[in-house]
Amino acid sequence: MSVQQAPRHFLDINQFSNSTLRSILNKAIEYKKAGRNFNKPLLDHTLVLIFEKSSTRTRVSFEVGMRQLGGDVVVLGPRDSQMGRGESIGDTARVLSRFSDVIMIRTDSHKKLELLAENSSVPVINGLTDDSHPCQIMADIMTFEEHRGSIEGKTIAWVGDGNNVATSWLHAAVKFNFNFKIATPAELKLPESQIECAISEGCNVTITSIAKEAVKGADCVVADTWVSMGADNDRSKKIKLLEPFQVNEDLMALANSDALFMHCLPAHRGEEVTSSVIDGKQSVVWDEAENRLHAQKGILSYCLNII
Repeated sequence: MSVQQAPRHFLDINQFSNSTLRSILNKAIEYKKAGRNFNKPLLDHTLVLIFEKSSTRTRVSFEVGMRQLGGDVVVLGPRDSQMGRGESIGDTARVLSRFSDVIMIRTDSHKKLELLAENSSVPVINGLTDDSHPCQIMADIMTFEEHRGSIEGKTIAWVGDGNNVATSWLHAAVKFNFNFKIATPAELKLPESQIECAISEGCNVTITSIAKEAVKGADCVVADTWVSMGADNDRSKKIKLLEPFQVNEDLMALANSDALFMHCLPAHRGEEVTSSVIDGKQSVVWDEAENRLHAQKGILSYCLNII
């Protein structure tokens, strides 16, 4: 009797070796270079997408990517499954495992993601939680290296809220060996436990509450929306705290002359970034968005044992 292989989940960047992450990125690059000229390795495979939080880039990139690889997709919104009506995450995982080959969930609680993975016999992918956003950062690393070569030893500056995207950048800094400078208001900083863990693993991380300190000498400046989805009750308070962290031309001028600007989108021009920066020559946000498609295909290929 054969022993069933444990599913290859993709939950967080810090759970993988550099070599595994590199294999995913290399596959993503291969897919991008090939365009439509590749075989259909996921023919007869089905991906279930669960959206408890709405999405543009995550939904379209996963759905298009899976179809380009020959597979099929089922999309479940907040009103399309029984999870919103009392069915447990564990039971949902067990049922969907019988119907599909891989599951992606975009949700609030990271615990929901973990419970889904614990009870699923097929791979589970983290499409976003309140704690992390690993798929986005895989696309971001790919984008940086397309424009500037290896990210190893480079300096990435995060400016704004210490949110889920910042957390996944911190995870990536450890695995890809780049310097990470984080500027946030003291009230919105990343948890000390995360910082201490990264430092213990050899990460060169700088924490500051002054945006100029983080951006000075950076090879890439990264921003994100100031008010995350579902946090509108705190909007006015957060915006006031974050006003000194707007990425504008004056702030970008402190970075290296060839520094890139990244933003995972959607952007709020005039809040976290000015139009002159996001639409300027240093911005690579559209390449970054496109690379979500290719990175998702790399992740799907890992989860389904193509690489």
